[in-house]
Amino acid sequence: MCDVRKSALRWVMMGLAAGLAAGALATAHAQIGASTTIQRNKKEAHPRRETNASREARIQRTIDETYSHRWELFGGGGYLRFRSGQYTKKNNEVSWAAAANYYLNPKLAIVGDARGSFGYAHAITNNIYGVYNPQINEYNFMGGASYRFYRKEKIALSAQALGGIGWGIFSGGAKGLTGTTIGLWPDGIKPAFSIGVSGDYNLFPNLAVRITPTYVGTTFGGKTQNNVGFNMGVLYRFGKQ
Repeated sequence: MCDVRKSALRWVMMGLAAGLAAGALATAHAQIGASTTIQRNKKEAHPRRETNASREARIQRTIDETYSHRWELFGGGGYLRFRSGQYTKKNNEVSWAAAANYYLNPKLAIVGDARGSFGYAHAITNNIYGVYNPQINEYNFMGGASYRFYRKEKIALSAQALGGIGWGIFSGGAKGLTGTTIGLWPDGIKPAFSIGVSGDYNLFPNLAVRITPTYVGTTFGGKTQNNVGFNMGVLYRFGKQ
């Protein structure tokens, strides 16, 4: 009888030991699984950083896409400092500007340019007609070339040289008088030329903001007017070379 009791007790102890061992194994298994899950989540939360090589390749793809467009259209406005007569002071003018560039390759383009400026001239003081600040207008229609000498992902620089005609209207605000009566240039169409350097900030490969400090030479009245100013506006690119 005693042996039976000992045998039963032995079996009970063995069962308890087996249960404890199984519980310990299950707990260890769960801890290992949880640790693996945490490590995997950490890796997912911290994706692999972009390498220098892949970054440079991405930037080069953007540069190629940006400057492979065939056409650029520009529209905007600006400011011009203009001399309205041989003996008058220079006056400030508000301008509009539009241009179309046709690219032969990523750097060289053929340019068509149109712009107009409006302001109030400083007529000869103490003139007998009492007209001192008549409104004047000039329009320039030019063509030429543009060369892009610097191009990056976000910034581009280009230089333009243009030539064409300037149309001056100096009698429109002279109250029935001609512009020459109050010391302004005579109305008419004369040769004009311009040089400038454009800076582009690319918002997207096909869209940029452009600013162009510019020199505009006009020849009204048989004299050369050296006028400076700037234009700024939006540049849209399209088509493929």
